[in-house]
Amino acid sequence: HAYAAEGHVLFAVESYEGYGALSGRSVDDMIAGARVEVAPYKRNPMDFVLWKPAGDGEPGWDSPWGRGRPGWHIECSAMSYEILGDTFDIHGGGNDLTFPHHENEIAQSVCAHPGSGFARYWLHNEMLQVEGRKMSKSLGNFFTVRDLLEQGVPGEVIRFVFMGTHYRKPMDWTEKKREEAEATLRGWRRLLAEAEPTGPDEEVVAALADDLNTAGAVARLHALAKAIAANPQKDCFYEKGVMLASAQLLGFLTPELGGWDTAADLSAYSTRLLALRDKAMTTKDFTAVDALKTALVEAGVEVRMSKAGVELVPGPGFDAAKLEGL
Repeated sequence: HAYAAEGHVLFAVESYEGYGALSGRSVDDMIAGARVEVAPYKRNPMDFVLWKPAGDGEPGWDSPWGRGRPGWHIECSAMSYEILGDTFDIHGGGNDLTFPHHENEIAQSVCAHPGSGFARYWLHNEMLQVEGRKMSKSLGNFFTVRDLLEQGVPGEVIRFVFMGTHYRKPMDWTEKKREEAEATLRGWRRLLAEAEPTGPDEEVVAALADDLNTAGAVARLHALAKAIAANPQKDCFYEKGVMLASAQLLGFLTPELGGWDTAADLSAYSTRLLALRDKAMTTKDFTAVDALKTALVEAGVEVRMSKAGVELVPGPGFDAAKLEGL
């Protein structure tokens, strides 16, 4: 399947009958449509490099074909074989890598390990956008997940935003979606605060089994939450357990991925705020009430006041240190 030429080692695509199956292309069509000048040492314009000579000052290793380094396709095959073996379940990547990169990975891996299947399933995701525009350094809108985490955005929120879109559709990160995700997850955490996970909802599982339709699964979670909230007089222990198990199946409502402190004990502040409010109702002086509310909000606490009482909920960016001295 390979041949050496002028210090290179190349893969002969015509030696592998399955070449082009992943991208739905035929070798003849690819050759006919090739517009890039073909290197003279190639037998076929579609043959690709497995090993290439290293130039002066470039990384390289001695080999039977001279000093050189692996081609970028073979690097991926080597890593997957070393870590996952000759056959594994899922290979992901952007849809811009389907051809030629993934096509070449399959060809060289299957031919290097006869009888193997390489990847059983391929998940090719669409591109990421920011506020409806392509993410790029030139537009100044490029950032990483690590950047968001360092800005205080909980990992659970990042996950929620992305899972709201099917992986084969463009994923658009917006400030509005981030805010909506935070509000939704805060609401679900309150709704299921006393719940114990049971078994996941069948419709959530079915959505995931349908080409990993995370958007459909998230929509079902919204429906479950709405049904539970519509029956405040009912305990809904079973329904809450199902919803919690379903959410955790998607990686939501777990302490490992939360990124915010929902376990803080704010009862003392609730009692104090309620007492200040009761006093203010008599004196008509709400200065102390407003001051405490402001301090709580600045610490990342959501303050809910009603005739029934006071509810304090730690939200994204909650910082217990800011409560010291209040």
